[in-house]
Amino acid sequence: MARPLATGTGPTGIITPLPAITLVLGGARSGKSRFAETLLDTHPGRRTYLATAEIHDAEMAARVQLHRDRRDPDWRLVEEPLALPETLVAETEKGAAVLVDCLTLWLSNVMLAAREVEAASVALEAALGQCGGPVILVANEVGLGIVPDNKLARDFRDHAGRLNQRMAARADHVVFIAAGLPLTLKTWR
Repeated sequence: MARPLATGTGPTGIITPLPAITLVLGGARSGKSRFAETLLDTHPGRRTYLATAEIHDAEMAARVQLHRDRRDPDWRLVEEPLALPETLVAETEKGAAVLVDCLTLWLSNVMLAAREVEAASVALEAALGQCGGPVILVANEVGLGIVPDNKLARDFRDHAGRLNQRMAARADHVVFIAAGLPLTLKTWR
């Protein structure tokens, strides 16, 4: 299990009030990304927004722009749709904090690239143990609705559920967001 970074005892000596790994779950437009961003506002070091989305149309471009406009200009932006484990380790060097938005889009990218989901999940979990700064993972909870009517959608829903469970077990702090309100599922203090 990941260990919390208590104030003044981070692996690089940077004081941070954040645990090593936080998972923020919620449905579409629940406020999970905004909540995750406010958590990182307490980090005194570099903050990196690691975006996994790929922009293929104007509607997605508009969604991405809303996220960008909301953040302070001092955020570093890294766009990486597939190489999430390696990028996380590199970006958290020297205590930098990283917000991954989002695991669910990363999972979609992995599946669409015909990569092995289990191997990718294992690599992500291993990378989390190598991070030198706090990580906040944002993910959609897609299992609260109806059972999808096609195999691909059912497979995606099942993989997302298993990935969320795996990350929740690894995380020090887990929060579920509904209608913009946080519900703590697992706390590190």
